[in-house]
Parts: sequence; C-alpha cells; structure tokens
Amino acid sequence: MTLLATAVLGVGLLGTVNFLLTFGVRKRLREHTALLSNEAGVSAELGIADPVGDFAAVDVDGVPVRRELLRAETFVAFVSTSCDSCREKLPELIEHARRGPGGREQVLAVVAAGADDADAFTERLAPVARVVVEPKGGPLSNAFRAFTYPTMMWVGPDDAGRLVRIKQTAPAPA
Repeated sequence: MTLLATAVLGVGLLGTVNFLLTFGVRKRLREHTALLSNEAGVSAELGIADPVGDFAAVDVDGVPVRRELLRAETFVAFVSTSCDSCREKLPELIEHARRGPGGREQVLAVVAAGADDADAFTERLAPVARVVVEPKGGPLSNAFRAFTYPTMMWVGPDDAGRLVRIKQTAPAPA
C-alpha cells in the first residue's frame, strides 16, 4: 500500500512541476509576443494599407532614396547576408525583379549587412534593382517594419498620396 501511495504522490508532484513549467512558458510567450508587436499597438509587420515610415538613405550608386521619391508602385525586398533562406531565394528574387514592370527603378533591394559582407548580394542585385546596404534594424528596415529576412512587399501611393503597402507578397513570375 505504501508503494502505491508513494507512486501516486510522485505522479502528483510531477504533474504540479509540469503545470508550473507550462505556466512559466506561457508567461514568457506573452512577453515575447508583446515585444514583437512593439507594445505600442503597432503590428510587427507592415500590413496592407499601412503607411511606410519616413526614411532617407543612399543606394550603392550614390543616388538618394527617400519615401517621397517612391511615387510609383515599387517592389521592395529586404535580405540579409547572414540568412540562409535569403541566399536560397536570391535567384528567385533576381528573376522576379528582372521581369517586373518599370525595370530597375521600381525595384528596391535592401541588404542588411556590414559594408564588406554585402558585396556578393550587391553585385547580383545591382543590375535589376536599386540596392541599399544598411545594418540590421537600419532606417529602411524600421520604416518598412521589416525585421525578419527575407521580407518582400509592394508599396505605392494611396488615394491621399501616402506611401503604403499595397500587396501582401510578390506575385509569381509569369
């Protein structure tokens, strides 16, 4: 009988420890979700019709890139040199940019990397896109709320003339 009581007590204690650990994980997940959503009620990702924040940068050709200069529908891609998925999707991104309407002027590629690390990506993207190199969390990443890589979107002016996200993802190449 004592063996049975000990076994029941052990299972009860194990269940209690499991409950406490699950409760702690749940609390941490809530904190993590709040951090991802910026705790200010702002979605972590730029949604359809959400305005693009203000930014100013210079592309690798020395041409200024600012929010007010993107007046037509523009495909914007954020990639990182330290991202395996970005390296895998780079040929697809280049092909999409090559086939896109408006040519190079309506494609903006943002490479998150140090200046020395970005060369391989920049060389491949420059013929089909305007390329900006910035550190992770740089001004363009913040303006477009692109904090994961790769992130791709279409932006363009809305009826009020504000630059907003207009399409969820890039359409499949024709």
